[in-house]
Amino acid sequence: MYAYIEGKISEINPAYAVVDVHGVGYFINISVFTYSHLEKDQVSKLYTHLVVREDVHMLFGFSSVQERQLFRNLISVSGVGANTARLILSSYSPDEISTAIVSENINLLKSIKGIGAKSAQRIIIDLKDKMAKDGYILEDKYTMSHNTLFNDALNGLSSLGFNRKQAEKALDKAFTSRKDNNPDFAPTVEELIRETLKLL
Repeated sequence: MYAYIEGKISEINPAYAVVDVHGVGYFINISVFTYSHLEKDQVSKLYTHLVVREDVHMLFGFSSVQERQLFRNLISVSGVGANTARLILSSYSPDEISTAIVSENINLLKSIKGIGAKSAQRIIIDLKDKMAKDGYILEDKYTMSHNTLFNDALNGLSSLGFNRKQAEKALDKAFTSRKDNNPDFAPTVEELIRETLKLL
């Protein structure tokens, strides 16, 4: 029904955002991952998915089309509702969740509150082939080890006062550039931060 909603973020917390579109405030449920990409009083675009139940209509918003598609894949699994899918996306980044599913990393999925062994297995069984077919086999730079390194470096840059969005783009550029020049490049968090600081 709604492909996306673009407007000024008038209210935000890790669970929801209120987007003001020409004087109309849309209450949109979000993940922690999306929350990290939004700022109050800034104009942002959220890609949306409307969940319709007998007792309520709930609008969910995502910072990227990829995160929304992953949400839709997750809620297609029996026993995984919209709130559970949001919790999954709040626990890890979309890249980490996608990699865990495709690589059958059941332990990562089990580490999410409310996801037991059976639910984790069902998610992998139902989505692995579908996601691989849809192009969710991630490049080498999006391995689990990279995601841990990337997130640690991003948190470090954020604590230094850099804008999270800008830092994320610079981090990806720094890693990709060095990886292209040196396929064996395996930096520490400190080295990756130093490389990124040259681009900020």
